[in-house]
Amino acid sequence: MLVLGISGLDRSMSVKQDMLPGLDRRERRLVQGLDSAAALVDENGVVAASAQERHDGVKGTGAFPADAIEACLRMAGAALDDVAQVAHGFRYEPSAAFERDAYARRWYAEVYRERVQLDVLREHYPEQDWDRKLVRVPHHLAHAASAYYLSGFTDATVLVADGMGESESTSVFAGRGAGLGLLRSHPISHSLGILYSVVTQYLGFVPGMDEYKVMGLAPYGDTGRYARAAGELARQVPGGRLLVPVLAHDRTPVERETHRGAIRRLEELFGPARHPEAPLDQRHMDIAAVLQHALERSLLHVLRTAAEDPQGGSRSLCMAGGVALNCTANGVIARSGLYDRVFVQPAAGDDGAALGAALWQMRQHAPAPPAAMTMPYWGEEFGEREIEEALSALGPGHTLVRLPEERLPAQVSALIGGGAVVAWHQGRMEFGPRALGNRSILADPRAPGMRARLNTLVKQREEFRPFAPAVTAEDAGEYFEMEPGRESMYRHMLFVTRVREKHREALPAITHVDGSARVQVVERPTAPRFWRLIRRFGDDFGVPVLLNTSFNLRGQPIVRTPREAVETYARSTLDALAIGDRLVTRDGAVRDGGHG
Repeated sequence: MLVLGISGLDRSMSVKQDMLPGLDRRERRLVQGLDSAAALVDENGVVAASAQERHDGVKGTGAFPADAIEACLRMAGAALDDVAQVAHGFRYEPSAAFERDAYARRWYAEVYRERVQLDVLREHYPEQDWDRKLVRVPHHLAHAASAYYLSGFTDATVLVADGMGESESTSVFAGRGAGLGLLRSHPISHSLGILYSVVTQYLGFVPGMDEYKVMGLAPYGDTGRYARAAGELARQVPGGRLLVPVLAHDRTPVERETHRGAIRRLEELFGPARHPEAPLDQRHMDIAAVLQHALERSLLHVLRTAAEDPQGGSRSLCMAGGVALNCTANGVIARSGLYDRVFVQPAAGDDGAALGAALWQMRQHAPAPPAAMTMPYWGEEFGEREIEEALSALGPGHTLVRLPEERLPAQVSALIGGGAVVAWHQGRMEFGPRALGNRSILADPRAPGMRARLNTLVKQREEFRPFAPAVTAEDAGEYFEMEPGRESMYRHMLFVTRVREKHREALPAITHVDGSARVQVVERPTAPRFWRLIRRFGDDFGVPVLLNTSFNLRGQPIVRTPREAVETYARSTLDALAIGDRLVTRDGAVRDGGHG
């Protein structure tokens, strides 16, 4: 049996543009239903998964994931006729909330209601019986299923936190066997996810996309400067309740669509909003710091209450929803002592709702849980023909060699140790926003100038943003602070921990200003080729750690195909490309900057 999950709300952006045509790009993105994706599961677990942005090139798109669906079916060798049900990660029903004003009525009529979803499906696949085949899964339930059913835990507390579901923004579930029971939910009016997005917008970044930049900026700030204003961002109320007072300043329909009322209140508290092109100063860093601190306190408040709930009480925690991509908060939660085991589903945002909707529906038919997931290598893999065709388009000035698998790590290690920045395109594409060793840009973590070079020349992004280290599982505890036995928790690059003090000076390119790092622990059985490369670099240069960032340039989704990999390499300043068993280098381009 096959179940296909989908996420996204195809008409969301166009309806908002039509309702409020004068909005800028950042205000337009304050909508639900972005990050559309498709995922295919069977009785044994995940067969394939892919985000639509990797196909149409529109980062964070909410367009109907037709290309992602076709990719999942290709990977499974199946047709849509072979799929028993299609599960959508939203389930809106009529309510008084949609009678509040003309905008709310239009949202329901043209975006949310079941008939709209059926119409969209019929536009793309008119031959299917969608009245029978479509199943709608409540949004937070889909998120919860995506984490709980892949965790390997037999029971767990499941925290879902994002901007909004149908009517909630933070939910706590109790997972028991195949069941997921709702313990508590918090309304959209007190949404931690919306709060973080609104402050992201206030700080001049793109909401729904750049929240991780605010997280990276926070360690540069001082939480004490705006301590008195922190209560306007989020308050923790006895009984596990949350208040987000700043959102109450969105009083009119237009303000609720744009959050201009909340932005105005933030300006009263902190001063003028930052223009996107203006420089970042200490004030902005301090605001990011107080926001991050408020988020962490609020999440711990919710989880402490859940831990005391007699219906909950599990010592295992699963997390999903966009807020669960906040690696710093995840690290705080993991170190809190509230839970013995913590699992975050790596596609925690709305792309993962496609995965969870499919898993939830499958569990209604297949009582046995899927195996605990390891790596989300659920995307497409490409063969010799695609690689050769892509490389044939390279112009002069490049050297191309074909290497046996056992020699490739040695050659790439030597390049990285000599100061080169190497693009790495191998195997099946990762699902989720993190490059986990199959679509990566790799560099020497020991090189003092490497972070600045990557930020400025390669990724063309803000200088303050840190890069992540990838380390072999056997050596992770030597270089990073993590409890023995919990190394696998870090395999998806979703927890911040501290670089051990004795190694910080030797690893400047991946050590953040506060001594932290967003670590990826790489295990040989689940990522053998990437593990061998890191291990070889350790043998060659004494440090089994690589700087690992996603294989894309500014504004571009992570590359999917060999053609995209070659084109991105060709128009960048990357020194080399390792794709399959081919290694491409620019003639004379390897820079002096390593420690070789």
